[in-house]
Amino acid sequence: MKIALYNRDPGNGIEALKQLLREKGATLACYGEDFFSWEDLPADTGLFLSLGGDGTFLQSLTFVRDRGIPVAGINFGRLGFLTTAQAADAARWADDLLAGRFHVEERSLLRATCAQMPEGFYPYALNEVSLQRRGSGMLSVRVRIDGRELPTYWSDGLVVATPTGSTAYNLSVGGPIVMPSSEVMVIAPIAPHNLNVRPLVVPMSAFVEMRFESRSGSALLAVDNRPFEVPSGAEIALSRGRYGLHYASFSENYFIGALRTKLLWGEDRRNTI
Repeated sequence: MKIALYNRDPGNGIEALKQLLREKGATLACYGEDFFSWEDLPADTGLFLSLGGDGTFLQSLTFVRDRGIPVAGINFGRLGFLTTAQAADAARWADDLLAGRFHVEERSLLRATCAQMPEGFYPYALNEVSLQRRGSGMLSVRVRIDGRELPTYWSDGLVVATPTGSTAYNLSVGGPIVMPSSEVMVIAPIAPHNLNVRPLVVPMSAFVEMRFESRSGSALLAVDNRPFEVPSGAEIALSRGRYGLHYASFSENYFIGALRTKLLWGEDRRNTI
C-alpha cells in the first residue's frame, strides 16, 4: 500500500516520521516531492496521511476528492480535533497503520454553488460553508430550504455546518454538537441582531439557498478554510455532496474520546477535589 503524506510545515518532526515509516517498510509519496496537486496524486495511493492540525486535514480533502482514499490525520498542531493520532506516539500507531488496523467511516460533505466562485475552485466542504460580513455593517440574509423561505437573518453572517463541522465554527457560534453519522446539517447565525433566532437543524438532503444584502457591498464566502469575495445580492446554493470523505481513525470510539480529551466534555473541578 502506498501512503501519501501531506504537510504544509516542513519542520516539527516531519522528516523523522517519514524515516520511521520507511524503516517499517512503507512506500511513501510525499507532497512537494512526488506530487504537487490532486491531479498528480499517485493512482495507487491507498491511504492519505495529513500531517499537521485541522487546517491541514481540511486541505487534504482537495487532494483526495472523489477517489475514496481514506484520510487519517496525524497531529503536529495544537487542538487537532480532526486528527486521530499524535506525532509523538508514532512508534505506537505506525504498526497498526501499516497493518491496516484502523477504522474507516464516511463523512458527509457540503457542495456550494455560486456564480461568483473562482474558476477551478473546489466547491466541497468537510466542516462548513460560512458567509461573513467584510465591513462594519451587518448582513441581511434570506434563506430558503427546499423552496420554503425562513424569516430574514440580520447578523454578521451564517454558518452551515456538516455533522463533522459541528465541533468547529458552528460550536463557536452556539450551534449544537452533532454525531458524525447524523444525516443533518446545521444553520447557525453569527452574532444575530434579532435575539430570538437560534441555530436550526435540517436534513442533509435539504437544498439550501441563500441571498444576502450588505451596505458594505460584499461579503466573504468560505468553503471550509478557503474564502472568496461575493457581491451584495449574490445567490448561494448548498446541497449534500455527491460523495463523502473516507475518514480513518485508530479507535471506533474516536469522536466521543475527542469530546472528552480535546473539548474537555464534562470536565468539572468538583471531580478533582
